Amino acid sequence: MRFNIVFFILILASCSNGTLQKSTTDPYTSTGFALIYNEEDYNQKIISAKLKNSELEIAHKTIKKNSIIKITNPENKKSVELKVSKKIKYPSFFKIVITEKVAEELALNKNIPFVDIQEKIKNKSFIAKKAVTFSEETKVSDKAPVTKVKIDNISETKESKTKKIKKFSIIVGNFYSKESAENLIDTLEHKYVKKGTLKVEKVSKNKFRLSAGPYSSINTLKKRYFELNKYGFDDLDIEQK
Repeated sequence: MRFNIVFFILILASCSNGTLQKSTTDPYTSTGFALIYNEEDYNQKIISAKLKNSELEIAHKTIKKNSIIKITNPENKKSVELKVSKKIKYPSFFKIVITEKVAEELALNKNIPFVDIQEKIKNKSFIAKKAVTFSEETKVSDKAPVTKVKIDNISETKESKTKKIKKFSIIVGNFYSKESAENLIDTLEHKYVKKGTLKVEKVSKNKFRLSAGPYSSINTLKKRYFELNKYGFDDLDIEQK
């Protein structure tokens, strides 16, 4: 679409370095929702290949087969390291496809299967085709810098007996100046995004973040995600704080 080309030129001109591009030699890192495999998704052609739910299997649409990926559940810090079983197609809202067996090992909330993903560099100690490791970490690992249009998941936890309430905000990008971020808001709200949807947050002296939300509904988040994706934003991330 013609607008997408113009839109990307605008983003590249105004966003901070590295927001939308990353070296092809860098390991893949991402955070977001995992798609837990079920046969119906394959039958409905939502995904392009089958997995075995009784096995520890994962699939990705850009990372090649047999690459090693570490998947972490940020809620409990459990993690697994697995080789990509297949390279398949699936909706861009999701970051990876995993089997039910993987979800169980990570103790994921299947209604909100939020994960951290990190591609690992192969080494001689990783030999088994489906080797798996678990870790209980006391410190959250450092996050990679934002390299593409990003979604941040801002979760609010209350020390009470009530159920945790999670909210999600779509991070459109990081900017060197508040003016650049506000100019993009004007462009989007002029025709494409409902007024009041976007906001600017100061992250540091020369870093301003443009975001939408927060949203407490996954369905609303997905709707906004696909709206932005339609306007040229690809590979949106989800990050939990």
